[in-house]
Parts: sequence; C-alpha cells; structure tokens
Amino acid sequence: MEFFLTLENIIQTSDPQKKIQDCTNFYEAFTKGEVRMAPSCPPKIFQSPSYEAFCTIVAPAQVPRRSRLGTREGRGVLLHAIAHIEYSAIDLALDACYRYRSMPWEFYKDWLEVAVEECRHFAMIEELLRELGYKYGDFPVHKGLFDAAMASLDLVSRMAVVPRYLEANGLDANPKIIAKLSRFGDDFAKRIQEALEVILKEEIGHVAKGDRWFGWACTRAGIQDMEQEYFKQVERVYPQTLGSKRGLNIEARKQAGFSSKEIALLTKG
Repeated sequence: MEFFLTLENIIQTSDPQKKIQDCTNFYEAFTKGEVRMAPSCPPKIFQSPSYEAFCTIVAPAQVPRRSRLGTREGRGVLLHAIAHIEYSAIDLALDACYRYRSMPWEFYKDWLEVAVEECRHFAMIEELLRELGYKYGDFPVHKGLFDAAMASLDLVSRMAVVPRYLEANGLDANPKIIAKLSRFGDDFAKRIQEALEVILKEEIGHVAKGDRWFGWACTRAGIQDMEQEYFKQVERVYPQTLGSKRGLNIEARKQAGFSSKEIALLTKG
C-alpha cells in the first residue's frame, strides 16, 4: 500500500461510508508500519470536492439558514450543516497528508489522527440526522472550505487558513449553538449538545496541531513574525478578517495555541 496514491483515492471517494472505512483502515495500516512512501507523481490540485457526487452545491448565501431549532426541519438543517463541515474536514486532513511530501513522520500521524476523529464526528452527527429522517446530501451545501483549501496550497498558508482559521472558528461557534439548544431541554436537543461538546473538546486538539505545524512551517521558511504571517495568509483568502471577529471562545483558542496578541488583533475595531 503506497501512502500518497492511497490517500488520493480516499480523498476522491464519494461514498461517505466507504471513505470512513477506508480512512480508518489506512490509519491502522500506517500505525502498524504497513504503508510505504514512494510517490510516483506530484499531488493533484483537485477541481471539485468529493461530495459533489451527492450534494447540491450552491452559493453560501443560498444555504438553508440554521434557525427554528425547536422543529424537526430546523434541527435537520443544523445537523446537516455540521455533518457537511465534518465531512469536508475529513478530506482536508487527508489532503494535508497527501499534499506535503518529505515531512516528519509526526506530521502525517497528526493529520491522519485528525482525519479519523473527523470521521467519528461525521458518523456521530449523521446518526442523529438519520433519526430525524434525513441523510447527508438532503440539503444544499456550499464548498467554501474546499475552495479555501485549494487557495492555500503551500504549507504555511494551509496551516494558517484551515486549522488556525477555519477550524478555530468552530471553537467559537459550537458553544453558541449549544447555548441555543439548551433553551429546549428535550432529550434530542440534549443529545445534539453532547455531540457538539465532544466535537468542541477534540477540535481544540486539531487547532493545536495546526498551531504546531504552522510554527514549524514558518521556522523552516525563515519567517520570524508568525503572528504577522498568520494574518497575512488569512487576509489573502478572507479579506477584512483583521478586527472583524466577535464572541471568540478565548479560553479554547488559548488552549489551542493562540497568543493574546492574535486574539486582540482578531477582535479589535
């Protein structure tokens, strides 16, 4: 089993259950030393996300709004949006392993661990979604995460934009959703809350891994001001980010490696 070719195939797999099983099996083979690294060609720049085969992709403004959380449809829309984020995150973690060659073994181990945890998150959320009578693909989605990743192909940019910006945004969003669900008090709302609390706890670790490898990539590239570089990379993909954030989960961000200066710059203005 060759590392990079296998990853390429898993990333492009459009069956969610097969992707999860293949990802889990691959991680187990990797940890047992049963995978060889012998790339035969450079990494692809993917033209479309794997979920294109079964999801209707629309502009972000056309995605159903996550409201009316006391209704079956409202909760379905919410769970579908979370499932989409987690499914996209599987491919993004795998792409980090696939795209960057000749990296330390710990880099590949870290991002394969993230991919496996994202698989578990997706399965957990989709199970709740199915209990409501829906499945992943039943609501329109946007491909913003995919586009951001494909716009961040060098290692410094990718570690800044995906784990330290996009995933870090989830650290802020999850507590707000949990708080909204707490108004209802029914068993199903509590189960969604519990799932989100698991995801929040583990996503701190994902962002922390991004922080570690962002620092490593900056050091390798001779970049001394990492905080300035972070905002430079994020602003390139998401203009006017500096000073635009409100309601940050400061404790979680600090646990994940954000400095007080970065948090202040994110929220000023």
